[in-house]
Amino acid sequence: MIRVLLADDQALVRAGFRSLLNAEDDITVIGEVSDGAEAVTVARAEKPDVVLMDIRMPGTDGLEATRQIGADETLNDVHVVILTTFDLDEYVFEALRVGASGFLVKDTEPVELLQAVRVVARGDALLSPGVTRRLVAEFASRSRQPRASKELDVLTDREKEIVALVGEGLSNDEIAERLVLSPATAKTHVSRAMIKLGVRDRAQLVVVAYQTGLVRPGWLG
Repeated sequence: MIRVLLADDQALVRAGFRSLLNAEDDITVIGEVSDGAEAVTVARAEKPDVVLMDIRMPGTDGLEATRQIGADETLNDVHVVILTTFDLDEYVFEALRVGASGFLVKDTEPVELLQAVRVVARGDALLSPGVTRRLVAEFASRSRQPRASKELDVLTDREKEIVALVGEGLSNDEIAERLVLSPATAKTHVSRAMIKLGVRDRAQLVVVAYQTGLVRPGWLG
């Protein structure tokens, strides 16, 4: 059973999500809160699999709550999905950087929301259908030049190649096909790269790929 915490300051939004999620046999809503501070408190107490986190809430917002959850080692298995009204919210990139596993626009179709909860619960990042990747690319290029890439020195050449492909949004199966590897081998390389770079999940691996210049937005060459 996938256990979900809802964090949104709008009661009607929470009610709609709760009704949709609880109708599924493999998903249950274990709580709902209206601000980020409550979200962190309940996350620590209940250890949900997924937190659907509104980014704009009064008091402690979703960004700060995501940062606190991402920094708490006891919550490594808690995956945050940011909810936003806009598909290019200036705070989403920072949310991904501090630990979110992806984001959803609030007008997402119900079937896509359910799929997203299941994808994130099993430890994958929400990087499809590509909007997250475009968002990361845009804000990485706007915010700073690629930083010194010495942190990539811990990776083998093959791992760098694979991190670049993760940064382009490819799944393990797609990476395996591109490099003529088995999916299991591709997954192993991805996991080793995550451990060496000290990142929580694939979303943060994408951020590292852009921040270090391993992957650059297409229009920058």
